[in-house]
Amino acid sequence: MKFKIIILSVLALTFFNCNSSGGSYLGEGENNGKSYSFGDAAATQTILAIAEAYSNQDAAQLTPYYDATFLGENGEADSEAWLTSMNSISMKPYKIVPLSINGGEGQQVLAWSKEERDYKNGSYERLDLMEMFYLNKEGKVAGFKQWKAIDSVNFGRSYGGKFFGKKPGEYTGRPFQFSNRNETEMLETMVGHYNKMDIKAVSSYFADQVTINGYDGKQMKLSNKQLAGLFDSYKSVTWTPYSIVPIKIANTDAASGVMMFSNERRVLKSGKIWEKELMETFYFDLDGKISSVTQFAR
Repeated sequence: MKFKIIILSVLALTFFNCNSSGGSYLGEGENNGKSYSFGDAAATQTILAIAEAYSNQDAAQLTPYYDATFLGENGEADSEAWLTSMNSISMKPYKIVPLSINGGEGQQVLAWSKEERDYKNGSYERLDLMEMFYLNKEGKVAGFKQWKAIDSVNFGRSYGGKFFGKKPGEYTGRPFQFSNRNETEMLETMVGHYNKMDIKAVSSYFADQVTINGYDGKQMKLSNKQLAGLFDSYKSVTWTPYSIVPIKIANTDAASGVMMFSNERRVLKSGKIWEKELMETFYFDLDGKISSVTQFAR
């Protein structure tokens, strides 16, 4: 009998120390001050099914999990356009927590996931996401918010500034973001070949047709083959980069502009020395080749 009493006491202690609800909603509205309880397993299965459809790039499979009002009139078409803009996409949840506000309707499902996006325009993203899916009483997604993890040592943003353009256009007003198609390493390596006056290696970084906008205001349009004589009059060259910044206009294709601040010294066979500090923008086309250069000097 004593043994049974001990068991019952342990069970009672366990029960009263494992709360079925907790937390508090602190926002405005009728739910202010209400606590949360764990949601049901069906909510977890909904998020897993969404992740599968999303990774399969199947809009027809994905949209039934969303409320029609939330999706809007062109919901499936918009989803199809987004998903087919990529060669592949993967959403891999590693933590899902369904919650419901006590006395309220629907559920809020918190999901943490790893996501990779390989875009057809050449861009690539790998993200660590924390997302909130609001499921209405029918179990459909009727609201959504997303956050990206930022390393604690990083106080910067992945985008900023503003593009104006010489004339107003579709990109006017958009911010810039860092480009990540290996442009920095390519320029750094190219500078090494340049200092060795290896024209074959240097020219491999340029497109078939190249436009050079020189610091003196002159413009030259050259074929890649015409670069062959670049070092003919030089005895030696020393090109020293100070900084390399690859950027692109946000929400555009993968073409980018890389700003490089440097010093260049050229010793000509005639004995003349040419030395300047340069600010140059190298424009990388969709094939990852330099198609034009704009140069300023002092």
